[in-house]
Amino acid sequence: MDAERAAREWLRERGADAIEHVGGTLYAHLCRVHDRMAAHGLARDVRLAGLTHAAYGTDGFDVALLDIAERRRLREVVGERAERLVYLYGGCDRGHTWRALAMTGVIRCRFTGTCESPPPAELRAFVDLSIVNELDVAEHDPAIAARYGDYFRDIFARWAPLASPAVLADAERVLGYQVPATRSRHGRPSGS
Repeated sequence: MDAERAAREWLRERGADAIEHVGGTLYAHLCRVHDRMAAHGLARDVRLAGLTHAAYGTDGFDVALLDIAERRRLREVVGERAERLVYLYGGCDRGHTWRALAMTGVIRCRFTGTCESPPPAELRAFVDLSIVNELDVAEHDPAIAARYGDYFRDIFARWAPLASPAVLADAERVLGYQVPATRSRHGRPSGS
């Protein structure tokens, strides 16, 4: 069985299709995140992380499908790199991380209180997953989009140097903004 199909089955076994979430169920949300990442051409491991990103709960959604002490079980389903991204994403202390992330490259873990600086490819995957997740939530709940739209526009513009161009363009389309000309989609200030 391929990893995507195994992950979808695992999510149903863990009850994700019975957990309420914006836009229906947690399972439906996770599948939409995966599919959107696939549409943006993101790597298989990143898509699998998107599909299972709430396995340990998140700073914005406290329902966990699996205890972090059982990380090995998720690794068996999606592989080591995807599980690592799920742990990084689920463990992110957003209040201490998001605003400064583009300047520091540091992610604080809410599970352990430790901070780490992932390598550039992993940081990009983390940012892409974070943006795609919030875009799905915003599209499926107009109240959230209205309440947090300015915050997301600010954060995602800050993250422009870190994000994949396709994900950034999607954020601009969904949230109706343009990345300032002084920020590059390729990780460098404009003109350099």
